[in-house]
This record gives sequence, C-alpha cells and structure tokens, in this order.
Amino acid sequence: MRSQRLGRILFAALLLISAAASSFTQTNDNGDRVSTSSNSSSSGIQPPPPTYQFPYDETYVYAADWRIWTGGTVTITMTPGTVSATADSIGFVSLLYPVHDKFKSIFDPKTYCSQSINKHTEEGFHARDTLITFNYGLRKSVLDETNLKKKETKRVENDIPGCVTDVLTGIYYVGSLPLQSGGSYKFPINDGNKTVEVEAKVEARETVKVPAGTFKTVRVSPVTSGTLNSRGKLWIWYSDDSRRIPVQMRGRFLWGTITFQLQRIDKKQ
Repeated sequence: MRSQRLGRILFAALLLISAAASSFTQTNDNGDRVSTSSNSSSSGIQPPPPTYQFPYDETYVYAADWRIWTGGTVTITMTPGTVSATADSIGFVSLLYPVHDKFKSIFDPKTYCSQSINKHTEEGFHARDTLITFNYGLRKSVLDETNLKKKETKRVENDIPGCVTDVLTGIYYVGSLPLQSGGSYKFPINDGNKTVEVEAKVEARETVKVPAGTFKTVRVSPVTSGTLNSRGKLWIWYSDDSRRIPVQMRGRFLWGTITFQLQRIDKKQ
C-alpha cells in the first residue's frame, strides 16, 4: 500500500500543480491584457493577445524529486492546438509502483478554450483510458472512461461555463498573463468533474537555479476554497521574460514536498 501511495503521489502531483496554471484576465482597447483583481465577481478565460508567441515545438523535461528519491520524469510539449505530456516512473519508485502515463489536450489557439483532453494511464496494476470533451453549446463536460483491466466503462457529465481550461493547457495559459507583482487572477478549470475556480496569486520575483540553468522567475501560487487548498500548497516558478518557461513546480502536502525541476528544453529541429 505504501508503494502505491508513493507512485500516486509523484504523478497525481503533476496534475495538481498544473491545475494552478491558468487565470482570469481582461483585454483593453489596444488588445493588451490587463490584470483583474481577485475581487471581481466573475472569472473566465480570454483569448491571447495578437503579439503572444506560443512556445510551439519545445519540450520541457522535468525530474520529479520526493525526499531523497528522483521518482520519475515528466515531459510537456506544445504544438499548434495541442499540448502533450508524459509521466514515467524511474529507479526505486518504478520498482515499487511503475507509472507510464500519457496525456493529450486539444485547445483553440484563438480563444485558449480547451476542447478535449485524452489520458492513457498505467499505474501499478491499474490501466485506464479517459476522454474528456467540452461541449460549449450545451455547456457540458463529458467524461468517458474505460478500465482496461476490468473492462468497465463510465460516463460523467458536468456543467461548464462558456470557456474552461484543462490541467495541461492551463500551465501555458497562465504564462501568457502579465503576472504583475502582488496581482491575483481567477480562472475556471475542468478535469471531467465539477468545474473549479482557482485564484492564482503572484507572490514574489526570485532567482531559481535548476539543472537547465539559472533563471529570474515569477513565483505563482494557486488558491481554492475546495480540497486542493486544504490538502497542501502549490507553486509554479515561471521565467520572468517573454518566454515564461515553467522552470520549477512544487507541492507541499502533509506527507512531504515534491518538486519538479526543469532538466532541459528539447527543440524540434
């Protein structure tokens, strides 16, 4: 049981942290985005400004460290309209609880609204295929999941607003925001269950050293009123430049702290 818990901790944490990666903004008359205070009565996702450059064909490679172990590797890649990610356990953790997960999110680059997210997860003795689609005409998210071991299926529908992000696309969306010092941003995120509103707070600007290099960064922390906030605290460090690379991600929970550090950036040749 303890080995299963360790494996789930390492890779469920990726989704918890990336769930912080989106926020609420508004657009001024010049097409530039401006921050919206946390006191706003509404939240939503706004299209990227015309000058925004998507980080296409760059793969971010992370190592996941928990206590004294490097538990796995995580990759995240954006191509036009798609965000893909993998999570694989390695070493000691892989012997205890092997994990091989693949994720693929489809989004509209003009609006940043998520259209679907597909997950293939192999964790220990469990294997599942999950497809979440977002029907904005009906204002519904639809989750279809198949347990590949037991051959069982389930379908879940939930209400959504006119535009939501998902756990993968959101990590890029927040990087496109102004992230002004002391600012806070609200956003809706859906992962097949009920839509959750997260407030992302800009806490500080600081220098962070990771295997990929030393970066001047902006530290962002998400806050919710639900179980995510009660179970721990999350942070993402973005490079403090136009690229807004997610350099480091960290979750602090009752059972300890897990850190994802950028190892390198692979670029398509």
